[in-house]
Amino acid sequence: MLTIRKIAFIGGGNMAEAIIRGLLREDVGVGICVAEISPKRRDELTAKFPNVRVVSDAAEAAEWGEVVILAIKPQQAEGGLDLIERVVTPKKLVISIMAGIPTAKIEANLIPGCRVIRAMPNTPALIGAGATAVCSGRKASSDDLDLARQIFSLVGTAVSVEEKLMDAVTGLSGSGPAYVFTFIEALSDAGVKNGLPREVAAKLAAQTVLGAARMVIETGEHPALLKEKVTSPGGTTIAALHALENGSFRGIVMDAVEAACLKSKELAGK
Repeated sequence: MLTIRKIAFIGGGNMAEAIIRGLLREDVGVGICVAEISPKRRDELTAKFPNVRVVSDAAEAAEWGEVVILAIKPQQAEGGLDLIERVVTPKKLVISIMAGIPTAKIEANLIPGCRVIRAMPNTPALIGAGATAVCSGRKASSDDLDLARQIFSLVGTAVSVEEKLMDAVTGLSGSGPAYVFTFIEALSDAGVKNGLPREVAAKLAAQTVLGAARMVIETGEHPALLKEKVTSPGGTTIAALHALENGSFRGIVMDAVEAACLKSKELAGK
């Protein structure tokens, strides 16, 4: 069970909804309030979550919550912080899921001494399979970091990193689902090219990625060792791996992560 009883969300988008679903699914015994400016979205949230308080006023939600989760777009950061700066005191914990916005910038727009945690979740949190990294601002304690990990563990896996590594997290796991979706699509297209019906190819491709990922997590073995177990001398797999190496597959993936990492730094003004 969480040690707090009231969580407020500033912004009611998909990621906020994912976390709310995790809190309700695990029945952790917290009250939830969401501040959302869109009347249509407020109606949607009210219909989906009858026991969640949904309001239009960000300051009202922030004043109510013990933990305030900033779930707005990075471009809305300054305006959103202006709305809540007078009611967020150091007694409250602020958790930001705004990509690329450093804790120092958030702290500078709040009352001095405010405790801030920065988190980078990814979209599989929507189905309880997210990967989230969290880091501390200057005033946040180890207990604050533990609480943040507990919250995000409700929608997947959560780890702690130093803030200087958050751009790398953004490039790897934050943007990573898009790379995997593209890989699944390519596997499926290859199956269709070689005669499989689209539905069958898509199902086999997705399950193959899911199964391989679970093997890495559940066995704890290095991916290279698991790859070797599939690769017979003179067989089909080594022929395919040769083609991937000729196409610089691993290098392209590394370049993609680095490009996203550099873009994250650019957005943060680094």
